Amino acid sequence: MRDQDRIREHMEVIGADGRHVGTVDHLEAGGSIKLARNDPDSGGQHHWIPGDWVSDVEGDRVRLSMPSDEVQRRWRDRE
Repeated sequence: MRDQDRIREHMEVIGADGRHVGTVDHLEAGGSIKLARNDPDSGGQHHWIPGDWVSDVEGDRVRLSMPSDEVQRRWRDRE
């Protein structure tokens, strides 16, 4: 994963289109990002995204390599 050492809890995760996807809960041992279930866009549950979807870490934001709607279609609900 690019920039894995710069990803921290509570960072905003955005798609390549700049739209909000979620908030980092924490990094899993295998490099996946676990999104917080208390984020308004989470539907009250955790979601996981592969670390290789990260294209960059910009300040307090994790930018992904695909648009937000595609991320939400492809994220996993269980690790």
